[in-house]
Amino acid sequence: MIEIKGKTIDNAGRCTHWHSDRDIIAIKFACCAEYYACYSCHEELADHPAQRWPRSAFQEEKAILCGTCHYEMSIQEYQGSNSSCPNCAAPFNPRCSLHWPLYFEM
Repeated sequence: MIEIKGKTIDNAGRCTHWHSDRDIIAIKFACCAEYYACYSCHEELADHPAQRWPRSAFQEEKAILCGTCHYEMSIQEYQGSNSSCPNCAAPFNPRCSLHWPLYFEM
């Protein structure tokens, strides 16, 4: 199973910063290739600044993890998912898109 780093509070990757029923995705950071529950978890625990994924990586790079089924998806697949896992249909928090500029070149 893929490890989700951060101040997680359950097996679905929810953390102390974001923990609604729909906050179940983890993001692999471009700078370290490690999955973190959220940007704040990376900021608090990593020993380096976060780097965003370039647009050139959106189609191929598996950088999003569903906390329910542990399906890894590309950034493009995640952004086109209509806020649910394409593998298990678990609903994602649609407001996560407000934070995409923290993770991805926009």
